[in-house]
Amino acid sequence: MSPNIVQCRNCGKRNRVPTVAAGIPRCGNCGSALPWIVEAADDDFAEVVEASAIPVVVDFWATWCAPCRVVGPALDRIAEDLAGRVKLVKVDVDRAPKLSERFSIRAVPYLTVVSGGRVVAERVGAAPASELRSWVEGAIAPVGGGSG
Repeated sequence: MSPNIVQCRNCGKRNRVPTVAAGIPRCGNCGSALPWIVEAADDDFAEVVEASAIPVVVDFWATWCAPCRVVGPALDRIAEDLAGRVKLVKVDVDRAPKLSERFSIRAVPYLTVVSGGRVVAERVGAAPASELRSWVEGAIAPVGGGSG
């Protein structure tokens, strides 16, 4: 996958953010942590999600899913607010049938938090942005070691 272009919230510089990296993406100008929002599919899930050095929120979604269209932007904002603490990976279930089967996905949106290659939290269905944020922060707190 090609890198995404992200604008730094701190200085405004545009930066390339790779799908996979050893650490966390930082602004090349000011060094601030950048939001890490990427996509994954059957062929690169292990590398993008399970090998991540930081906790990963995985958003299993579908283009035809109305609640997914509400949850997606809320998760984007959460990833921006928690830049450096969490990576957001979006998986289109229609384009990732092996992952849908592996995770026994029967409804979307289906959200998981993966840390150290293991699922540490999961939930199904849409929720208000504030509830999603609390869920993410609670899931990453034991592994992230900080407060939000």
